[in-house]
Amino acid sequence: MPLAANRIATLVALSLVAAWSDASDPRPNVLLCVADDWSYGHAGAYGCDWVDTPAFDRVAREGLLFRRFYTPNAKCAPSRACLLTGRNSWQLGAAANHSAIFPPEYKGFVEALRDAGYRVGYTGKGWAPGWAETADGRPRELTGERFADRRLDPPTKGISENDYAGNFSDFLEAAGSAPWCFWYGSLEPHRGYEYGSGARLAGKTTDQIDRVPGYWPDNEVVRNDLLDYALEVQHFDEHVGRMLELLGARGELDRTLVVVTSDHGMPFPRGKGQAYEESNHVPLAVRWPDGIEAPGRTVGGFASMIDLAPTVLEAAGVDAEETGMAAITGQSLTDRFGSADGGEGPRGGVLIGKERHDVGRPHDEGYPIRGVVTARWLYLRNHEPDRWPAGNPEAGYPNCDASPTKTVVLDAFGQPGGSRFWELCFGKRPADELYDLKNDPDCIDNLATDAGYADVVQQLRSEMQRRLAEEGDPRMRGEGRLFDDYPYSSPATRGFYEKLTSGQAPEAPWIDAADYRPEQNPDFEPSPAYQRP
Repeated sequence: MPLAANRIATLVALSLVAAWSDASDPRPNVLLCVADDWSYGHAGAYGCDWVDTPAFDRVAREGLLFRRFYTPNAKCAPSRACLLTGRNSWQLGAAANHSAIFPPEYKGFVEALRDAGYRVGYTGKGWAPGWAETADGRPRELTGERFADRRLDPPTKGISENDYAGNFSDFLEAAGSAPWCFWYGSLEPHRGYEYGSGARLAGKTTDQIDRVPGYWPDNEVVRNDLLDYALEVQHFDEHVGRMLELLGARGELDRTLVVVTSDHGMPFPRGKGQAYEESNHVPLAVRWPDGIEAPGRTVGGFASMIDLAPTVLEAAGVDAEETGMAAITGQSLTDRFGSADGGEGPRGGVLIGKERHDVGRPHDEGYPIRGVVTARWLYLRNHEPDRWPAGNPEAGYPNCDASPTKTVVLDAFGQPGGSRFWELCFGKRPADELYDLKNDPDCIDNLATDAGYADVVQQLRSEMQRRLAEEGDPRMRGEGRLFDDYPYSSPATRGFYEKLTSGQAPEAPWIDAADYRPEQNPDFEPSPAYQRP
């Protein structure tokens, strides 16, 4: 039996006879570090020279580095809901949406660990944004007790004042001898950034960036924006490093399962909020000396965000079927932990998709996508191709955060040689998209309209739809409209488009005034009340 399997079996057996709060409790602690908007590849362990991540690199070096780890939904609240529940977003009712009301019937693994005797807590961003409460109306702590007293003087105005590692230290003191699970939810590298801070504070230059994706102009504005993003990734990583040092000083590091990842991809056009490689492909490194055989390995097989919940529960010796959680779709990654000869896992690909994210379309409509990623292909089915993928132009394309790069791409509209960038990032899309990830990792050349790839499209679509039907996806039953009908968690957010176009100009701080581009929507006929904010 592999080392990890032996370890887990021992934990399960001992947990039946050990008191939950006893200092001899053999169950591992769990430290889950979740960056906010960090894309795959942007770490030293992946060979990136312009983002310094010594803590992530250490976790990878002393554990496992995953190369094909994906979130099912590239937006904060739905991605975190998938992580917590081990279910894909189309299996979570209202929690498939951003700024949702979390359904009380879906329990998360942190709540399950709490019920099993773990001390649980978090700092920074837990499950958010949205509202969660029990069936009888009591607020839910989906990621445990909040620790937020410690503050610091941030290096830029775009970086949070949270002293995440300091708050983790407070949690450790409060946890006592009980096994614990702590959720470090960094607010970085979420926007906004302080323009030029990356070059000024991190000692980097724009020419160190090896390449700019083909869907953005390659200029100094975009490259500086990337360096500003890198600085915030490094801030996240710095606190991971401090947390590792704290655990080492307390003698708890080697009995702690450390997971470092991101909720979804970077906050740039065609990244966060969409369904491309830059959107759903995220970093993952896992360290657990007591449970990982032959550390220092790279895992090339596919894994999904929904795999983390069953992994943590199995490591903790908690039977998922006895937790009260809805049936978990994800697959535990412990087989990768205990396999020194590859541990690639059984998956040939992962499912991805989205429903309603940010505001910005008539009648609070989303942009529903389902897709599948394999070693060679990315196939996407856009269920409402007549809608605008990032939100309507007259509403500021609100499913893309304001940024210098966003402005550059929007300004390219109608310009010689520039409209292609706008079309890739903000233009309407056909019902089917197919990309050859081996030869086109930026997902620029859509092969779905090429008759030579019709068989590939049909095969991928059929397999995807079969799996989605097995998972109970309402869209496979023709009931996709229910996702648009779920209310936003904040009443002030509901009806954003109608308020905007009738002259009420609702507050939307993540959209710059320059983002509102009614002239880029030929079908928009503004009423006299509409005013560009």
